[in-house]
Parts: sequence; C-alpha cells; structure tokens
Amino acid sequence: MDPACETCRQFFPFVERLLEKHEGKVNHVIRYAPFHQGSDYVLKILEAARKQNQYWPVLELMFGTQPYWTSHHKAQPELLWKYLEHYKFDVARLRADMDDPAIAKNIEQDLKDAHQLGVNKTPSFFVNGKPLTSFGYQQLEALIDAAIAEHY
Repeated sequence: MDPACETCRQFFPFVERLLEKHEGKVNHVIRYAPFHQGSDYVLKILEAARKQNQYWPVLELMFGTQPYWTSHHKAQPELLWKYLEHYKFDVARLRADMDDPAIAKNIEQDLKDAHQLGVNKTPSFFVNGKPLTSFGYQQLEALIDAAIAEHY
C-alpha cells in the first residue's frame, strides 16, 4: 500500500467493506510499498500517527484529501500538514515522532519484502500468501471468499 497511490485510495472503501463482511474471519495486514515520489515521507507521518493511536483516522484523512497533496503520482507532503492541523491532530508530536529511526527501518523492511515478493505496483494483495493475480474488486473478493470457505 502507498498512501499517494490513487488506486490504493479507490480500493480502500472496498477493502473496508470486505473486512466488515467477514468480521472475525479476516486479518488485514498492511505492508508499505512507497513507489511514488515522496511516499516514504508520508508513511513516516502515518507511522508517527500510530504512536498516538491515530493510524486509521490519519490514513482516512490522507486518502480523503489525497487529490490535494498528490499530483501525478508525486506526493507533496508539505501540503498534507495543513489538513492534519485542521483536523486537530497533534502535529508537533507527529513531526517529532516521524523521525524515529525505527519507523524508517520498518518502511525500508516492507519495501525490501515487497521487492522480494515481486510486488511492483500498488495496491498489491495477498490472501494467505497467494497473490491476487488478476487485479479487480471481484477478483479480490473471490480470493478472500475461497480462503474463508477453505478455513471455515
């Protein structure tokens, strides 16, 4: 996932509906693939938000305002700060926490893992280790439904 990816933003509500539909049966794990210019910086903000227990609200804000801080697949994170300030997130703490070396290390590891798995675009989905080979809403739902049928 990459918060600067337009397709990730478009898929986000669909993934939320799938999680609701299969509540208690699906574990959603997000791994980062900052392929878009400036995305690594945006991910540091997102991970800093996790330290404040604000991960999901900040991710939703990022996707909701993405057209205003991302242009032609290039994140402009300096534009994102005004939205974070407007919605009363602790911006000073976000700015401090995003410099935690552990955050950079986690993002770097996710990117290495993505390359090792052959991920070259976002979003990319895996269900129980099986990649979604044909991209689409119905294809993802079918892959999840098959995994649930197999295990429940």
